[in-house]
Amino acid sequence: MSELILYIPPGRPWGVPHMSPFCAKLETYLRMTQTPHRAEAAPMTKAPKGKIPFVSIDGELMGDSQLIIDRLERSAAKPLDAGLAPRERAIGRAVRRMLEEGTYFTGVYLRWATDEGYPHVRAELMKMLPGPIKLMMPLIRKKAVKSTMAQGTGRHSFDDICAMAIADFTACADILGDKPYLLGDEPHICDTSLYPFIEGVVRFPNPTPVSKALQNMPTLLAYRDRIRKTWWPELDGATT
Repeated sequence: MSELILYIPPGRPWGVPHMSPFCAKLETYLRMTQTPHRAEAAPMTKAPKGKIPFVSIDGELMGDSQLIIDRLERSAAKPLDAGLAPRERAIGRAVRRMLEEGTYFTGVYLRWATDEGYPHVRAELMKMLPGPIKLMMPLIRKKAVKSTMAQGTGRHSFDDICAMAIADFTACADILGDKPYLLGDEPHICDTSLYPFIEGVVRFPNPTPVSKALQNMPTLLAYRDRIRKTWWPELDGATT
């Protein structure tokens, strides 16, 4: 691989790597593995799956954060998940799928469906989107809320949705225990997923029962700080 271009939105909203946990996941992976790359603003018309993030690897466009990571792992000199036992690998996959296919939709609901969360999302997107697209924000919001209904999370009450997210983070805290990273002394792919989800809840401007619960999970907060300081040191003081 001679050139990797990472296509992501510009800016660091709320002092986090990205508004999207999937963009943050992929860029965290690239940093953890010291994979040479450069980041450019994402031209959505070129996104191979119609979503971000996506990459160009030696001129070939590829979408989906996990498929990209899987490809990079196969060719890496030191794969991030090298040496994991089958049980550890299974735990990492289960955590990642829980976060990305379950917890993710609780975040979408709290950000997009609630009148307290949406203004913060709208304010950041208005900075990023080109002029004509800004006029479509009501439709974009409607589509996001509809996705939570189709997946199922949006059909529950606010309290139940928060309880689901809190249970997911509690499970992660239990797996983490007193270890530096989820599976031991070194970071693995599952850590690139968990970190953005914690960061996105802790730093989101609108407090929720989920963010308040995370403040009472010191091991997860220390874990988040550890990754932030090691691979995202420039975020300290970042607000946009």
